[in-house]
Parts: sequence; C-alpha cells; structure tokens
Amino acid sequence: MRRTIRSGLIALAIVGFLDQGQALAQQLRIGLQDDPDVLDPTISRTFVGRVVFASMCDKLFDITPDLKIVPQLATGYEWSADQKSLMIKLRDGVLFQDGTKMDAAAVKYSLERHLTLPGSTRKSELTGVTGVEVVDPSIVRINLSAPFAPLLAVLSDRAGMIVSPKAAEAGAAAFASHPVCAGPFKFVERVPQDRIVLERFPDYWNKGHVKIDKVTFLPIPDSAVRLANLKSGDLDMIERVAPTDLDDIKSNPKLTTASIGELGYQGITINVANGPKSKTPIGSDERVRQAFSLAIDRQALVQVVYNGFFIADDQWTGPASPFHLDRPAPARDVAKAKALLAAAGQPHPTIHLTVPNTPTLMQTGQVIQSMAAEAGFDVQLQAMEFASALAASQKGELEALVLAWSGRTDPDGNIFSFVSCDGALNDGKYCNKEVDAALNTARTASDFAQRKAAYDKVTGITDRELPIIYLYHQKWLWALSNKLHGFTPYPDGIIRLGDVTKG
Repeated sequence: MRRTIRSGLIALAIVGFLDQGQALAQQLRIGLQDDPDVLDPTISRTFVGRVVFASMCDKLFDITPDLKIVPQLATGYEWSADQKSLMIKLRDGVLFQDGTKMDAAAVKYSLERHLTLPGSTRKSELTGVTGVEVVDPSIVRINLSAPFAPLLAVLSDRAGMIVSPKAAEAGAAAFASHPVCAGPFKFVERVPQDRIVLERFPDYWNKGHVKIDKVTFLPIPDSAVRLANLKSGDLDMIERVAPTDLDDIKSNPKLTTASIGELGYQGITINVANGPKSKTPIGSDERVRQAFSLAIDRQALVQVVYNGFFIADDQWTGPASPFHLDRPAPARDVAKAKALLAAAGQPHPTIHLTVPNTPTLMQTGQVIQSMAAEAGFDVQLQAMEFASALAASQKGELEALVLAWSGRTDPDGNIFSFVSCDGALNDGKYCNKEVDAALNTARTASDFAQRKAAYDKVTGITDRELPIIYLYHQKWLWALSNKLHGFTPYPDGIIRLGDVTKG
C-alpha cells in the first residue's frame, strides 16, 4: 500500500514537472534595443512600440513579407469610382481583450480618435479623411476630400490599429497604462525601463495561429548585454543585432540568425525652426548643413561601425523602393565643406549632436564627430535614452538628433510626416510650401509616373535644404535560440509571433 502511494506521488511529480516544462517552453523573452514610449497607437512614435503593438493590436490591414497589403481585421475593401471613399468589410466575431465587440462603431471611434486626440501622431498620416461612417455593424466607409494613394498602407500600421472604445474612454493616460486592442496577446504589466509582459488572449479571432502563452519584452540598450543574455538562455530572441557580432553568433550551435533589408533610413534630424535651439549655425544656414553632410564619409561609416553590412546612402527611401533614385551615395568632400563654411561665415561651428545611448549609435556619433572635425566642425556629443531623446526633439530642446525611421510600404510614410509643414513627426519644424505642394500631389495621384515626379521634386529641394541628413539603410538583423521555429522576417522589422513555436 505504501509503495503504491509512493509510486503515485512520483507519477504526479513527473506529470507536474512535465507540465511545468511545457508551460515554460511556451513563454518567450525578447530583448529590445530601446524601451518603447507611450503604449497608445494614436500617440506612439517609437519603433519598439510598434514591435510590442504587433502582439497586442491587430490592424485593419497588414503586409506580407513581399510587401503586399492584405486584410487583417478587415476581410475586404472597395474604392468608390472617384477614389474618394473606401468601403471596408470587417471580420465577424472579433473581440477586444476586455471582452467587448470589435465592429464598425469601434473602427469609427478609433479612426476619429487618431484624427482628434491631442498629441496624435497619426493625424497627419490620415490627412484628407473627412469622415468615417458606419454603414452597418460589419461595414465602415472612410470619406476623403481627394484621392489618397497611401491610405491602405497607412491602415496597415498604427493608424489601422483599432482600440477598445470602452478602454479608451477612460482617458489617454489610463489607456496607455493598460492598452486594450484586438490582437493575439493582452497586456499584463509594464515596468518602465525593465519589462512589458503580455499573455495569450484566449478569445483571439485567429487563435489557432498563436502557440505562445506569454511574451516578455525587455529593453536592453547595450547590444553586447542583449547577446550575452541570449547566449545564457535568459532571452529567446534579440532584435537589431550588431553586425560585428554576426561571426560570434554563427559560431554558436545554440543560436541562429535572420535578416532582411529595411524600408526606412538612418539619419540626422536638424532643428531648423523649433524654438531657440534652432538658432544655431547648422539650424539657421543650409550651407552649414550641406558642409556637415559633405564632411561625412558614409561608406567608411558603415564599414567601421557596421562591418560593411549596411548600405551607405543619402535618400529617404531604400534601394528596394521603385521611388529610390539610381545614384551612388555622395562622396566625401572636405575641401568643399570648408568652402561652404567660409561662405557662411562659420569656419568652426559648434554642433550639439544628441545620440541615443546604444553602443553602436554612440560609435556612429563618434565617427561622425571625428570626420566633421576635419572640415572645421566642433561636434559635441550628448547621449540620451531613446524615448527621452524623441520627447526632447519634439519639444525643440535639441539642435540635432541621430534618428532612425523603420520605414513604410508606401513612400509617403517615409517623408510626409517628417518634412511637411504640419507633419506630426516634423520635430525640426522645417517648412517649404513647394515641398508641401509636391507631397500633396504625390498623395492624390494614382499614376506611378506622377507620384515619382512629385517625389523627385521633393528630393531635389530637400537635398539642398537638408532638414534631415540621410546616412545609410540598415538591414534588420535578429538572433534567436535554435529552439524557436516559425519566425519570418519582414522588411518593416516588426516581430510577428503568429505560428512561432518554442521547443
């Protein structure tokens, strides 16, 4: 009898151990380069915020790895004959993570919130939307003042994320502290600068594709520390791996990598008209900005800091885009840079350059500092946590900021919000009415040739006035435990966890 009881206890212990092991196998810990800013898709600006949102907040549309736009919360759409309204059919039976229903009224609420909430960074993405109508509970109509070519692409990102009206009615601050969407994972907790924890939402509409029970995102700015945690097994995946670590990762039999070219750019945003910090040589005179750009050897920069893994360039679209100009990155010209500074009466200007406090970006800043010094610049580097740097830039508290943009499927998403006079992400307050007119032409034209001509005109002007100095295009690079399966890289750099398994 005693032996039987003991055998039963051992059997229960084994079952408990196996259950615990299975549960642990369904939890992911993902190392992020930065801590996201506010967890509200209407206000958020950071790339890592988009990574977290991808697990929490489904969108009306999504993209495929080859950049086709496909329905997600929508099931289909139809344009009107004059291209001034878009009818969207919604998926039936979708619930928000608070148990309320995702329907046309919720879509209308979310889109109007993007347009009207103070501080919205989605508003300029939806310029031209004049109204949203509920046709019936499963159909919504978006009305436009004019044809708007980027709309579907816009709705495949944060502007297309639908939030729970019940949760959002509590106010922006309350919502950001406990966001509620219609995605595969629901919010559990956030400890700033430490972790964001999500759990699988059991009533998710596409739950058959969700294999993971719990996801923890951990901001770890130091790439070496992120990699060390991956090697030790404390992390299952890390994003934005330093290219200089590739050989080390490939030699580790417990790890694997994934990579793909980005849609965006890496550059330096200049404060040209946002408060007193713009009253500097580089903010006030385009010749100084031109000289600064000419002082930088982009090819050498990507070789020294990124092992030649990235693409030197001075454009706001990546090489894969049909709107990218077929031209090489500009050669460094120190003599011309000095001549421009002399003409501007600023032979030795000082620049306070803010750099997000990651090791590779700090090294990028140091290389730029050294190169610019040869042309006469005194570059003072200021390290700052990324979300804090964004907030300071928006308030006009910085002179210049090393800043990346992850990119969008439509070129409008890489340029309009940054250089249009009222662009939500135009921290430097650059404004040129000729640029605005060309950007609006590109938005309303459906013909590729017309759009390209408009964007080429924008590029011609911004190449001269340089509100943003473009440096290079990165390649997205992830490292993963070889226990993870099913991860697919996307050109937008977003981690999508559907069909990812561990074990």
